[in-house]
Amino acid sequence: MSERPGGHRDVPVLDLDAIIDDPGTRIIVCCGSGGVGKTTTAAALGLRAAERGRAAVVLTVDPARRLAQSMGLTELDNVPRPVEDVTGDGTLHAMMLDMKRTFDEIIEAHADPERARQILTNPFYQSLSSSFSGTQEYMAMEKLGQLRRSGEWDLIVVDTPPSRSALDFLDAPERLGRFLDGRLIRVLTAPAKAGGRSAFKLFNAGFGLIAGAMTKLLGAQVLKDLQTFVSALDAVFGGFRARAEQTYRLLQAPGTAFVVVAAPERDAMREASYFVERLAEERMPLAGVVINRVHRSPAEGLSAARSAAAAEELESRGGHDLAAAVLRLHTGRMQLAAREHREREHFVTAHPTVPVAEVPAMWEDVHDLEGLRQVGKLLAAQ
Repeated sequence: MSERPGGHRDVPVLDLDAIIDDPGTRIIVCCGSGGVGKTTTAAALGLRAAERGRAAVVLTVDPARRLAQSMGLTELDNVPRPVEDVTGDGTLHAMMLDMKRTFDEIIEAHADPERARQILTNPFYQSLSSSFSGTQEYMAMEKLGQLRRSGEWDLIVVDTPPSRSALDFLDAPERLGRFLDGRLIRVLTAPAKAGGRSAFKLFNAGFGLIAGAMTKLLGAQVLKDLQTFVSALDAVFGGFRARAEQTYRLLQAPGTAFVVVAAPERDAMREASYFVERLAEERMPLAGVVINRVHRSPAEGLSAARSAAAAEELESRGGHDLAAAVLRLHTGRMQLAAREHREREHFVTAHPTVPVAEVPAMWEDVHDLEGLRQVGKLLAAQ
């Protein structure tokens, strides 16, 4: 593999404009570890797509309010909001996943009113819908499926959940299924499925010892609440699984493009490698990797070693404090750039066929549409 000037290997270039301009691209999923600029990248891609003629919606699950502010919105919630001041022929909407509200909407849509009331008022449901491991990731999948089925947008850009592993959302349906198929859940639903007196016998026979222990531990009312909750959910969750599987297949389809976002730091690049390998295992269509906040210097011809030597010489002479400080600053920047270059090269060596786009570090945080436009231009200027 050859090298370009500056010591960068030739690797495939990630052409994001080609992806967002392709009408066959219907979903872009931005994933990566936390704090690498995933949300900003997703918003910038959505804005650029809209200004190039797409009807785009950005779904974020980042609890931060930065996205709303940068798009000129006072708030983001579970309903797509139009973004004003978008130039070009397209449109842009944005929304932030409300995990509990999405869960409530599913219950209301797929259960009769009385069953829905039982579920929504049950203390176990209220806990599950706001804190169960994997609920946020599952609801992100559910909301993505809803947006796609609505047909209102020809491009959906997803900013994945800020979880320990940003690909947890791929595991969410299976994890939820394991929970619902678990032995305890099966025993708890058995009385309702059997019905009448036989249910009572079955419950006592299959669950007597466990129920006695749980009643002592939790109390009779808590155990009853748990049974009521599980029984009421039993009919609803079949649809959950079916829709999750549909969305999973949608993510594997040719109209989906995964963009892995990373920072040029060891941990973030390791995570990027993991995401790339995991997406390959799951047969998810990877578009490429965006390496964010890459540090460069306008004086790259002056090496860190020469800059440090020059600063030392000026300091020894005295009276050149400002010039020496500038040289020291340049030394630090060049050393940082060298570290980032090494991390990039490690990734490229391991994944030589993966397209890459690099975005230079900006002088200030993105806080408005113009900032997002600038990020979009940098993403495209590869």
